[in-house]
Amino acid sequence: MKTRKEFDSIGGINVPNNRYWGASTQRSKKFFNIGKINVPPSLIRSIAIIKRSAAIVHQKDKVISKKISKSIIKASNEVISGKLDENFPLKVWQTGSGTQTNMNVNEVIANRAIEILKGKKGSKKPVHPNDHVNKSQSTNDVFPTAMHISVATETLRKLLPSLKLLEISLGKKSTEFKKIVKIGRTHLQDATPLSLGQEFSGYHEQVKKSIERIKYCLNDIFYLAQGGTAVGTGINSKKNFDKKIVKEIKNFCKINFKPAPNKFSELAAHDAIVNFSGSLNSCAVALMKISNDIRFLGSGPRAGYGELLLPENEPGSSIMPGKVNPTQCEAVTMVCAKVIGNHTGITVAGSHGHFELNVFKPLIAYNILQSIDILADSVKNFSLYCVKGIKANKKKIKEHLDNSLMLVTALAPKIGYDNAAKISKKALKNGTKLKDEAIKSGLINKKEYDLLINPMKMIKPS
Repeated sequence: MKTRKEFDSIGGINVPNNRYWGASTQRSKKFFNIGKINVPPSLIRSIAIIKRSAAIVHQKDKVISKKISKSIIKASNEVISGKLDENFPLKVWQTGSGTQTNMNVNEVIANRAIEILKGKKGSKKPVHPNDHVNKSQSTNDVFPTAMHISVATETLRKLLPSLKLLEISLGKKSTEFKKIVKIGRTHLQDATPLSLGQEFSGYHEQVKKSIERIKYCLNDIFYLAQGGTAVGTGINSKKNFDKKIVKEIKNFCKINFKPAPNKFSELAAHDAIVNFSGSLNSCAVALMKISNDIRFLGSGPRAGYGELLLPENEPGSSIMPGKVNPTQCEAVTMVCAKVIGNHTGITVAGSHGHFELNVFKPLIAYNILQSIDILADSVKNFSLYCVKGIKANKKKIKEHLDNSLMLVTALAPKIGYDNAAKISKKALKNGTKLKDEAIKSGLINKKEYDLLINPMKMIKPS
């Protein structure tokens, strides 16, 4: 492999000649070769958006020449488009500020800009990774800004549309099933009736509320740290630079980003992301309940609840012929477990802002972006390949309803709680029907029983 020598404050180091990164990145590849997880591409793109926006501001303010600014903008656009993806090899587990990743982007953009201007890669002339690409910036404000840009972008682009799809699908099922009366269950024991539509309306509301919580928490994500530079004071930047660069970021992303009014909190803490992660955690909790309920209600086909017929997407067993499993539900529950775990990691990491800087930024960024990504994908699949195709097993539902002893609840206002309990327990002990035991008790006649024990009338207040 052909190499070139690049230099930083430590000295010289050989860099692959077919890559645009420089000395800082090459050292990081060696000293932070931890695990197999690279910095998420969405975070890289977000950093490039910052570099692009800074170059535009510097050009307008005439602090960097038009020629250099244009080359930085062009190189940044290539990073944003994914054209230079192979030039970002660094792992998540690096310095807690994310300095290596910021420098990786600075070096790639600088060397590509040099190439655009017909210069020599690695020369730092006429474009310098620090003096030009990173001008008026510090990793300490670039990285948290990139975190917010990527979280907002991926949430609006991917997560919220997926959740909306699921909300619509569950709403349709709630309407479709509204006249199907079934037995309810509390404590995993038989309870009073409700409609299958009512049951699904609960799932629909959970998803609807999850969307609302995520949108609400997203408002804090719109505030950007850019302009705080090293410790929040804005040293080495011009007055109003924060407003100008955020305006450019806003125009590019088409998202209502705003300059954070207090840069110190944005660098030293990541409360906004911890809070946002909490909304994803709540969403995961809701989805865990919904997906578990659906797979339990679809259990069987002959030895389970069997009240729902789930879509058959693929064979379920390598040894048991004809077996079909609730695989989409299982995938969602695994994702939910991971999101809940990610939130714990973010919570711990968020609590470790020491003095003017939180040094758990790469971990926070990776966890929150992974949660957004896998939640979005699993919810979309769950909606399309499970919920959309769910059918009610009316025969099994009726069978469970007819056999339920908790219908006796409707008799309690007429004959009293204690008498109703005696009838229920006797039917259970004798293996007889509730109706037979009720009439046998002499406390109620057949006509009265049929009038009171009407499941359709039991699913709403009298």
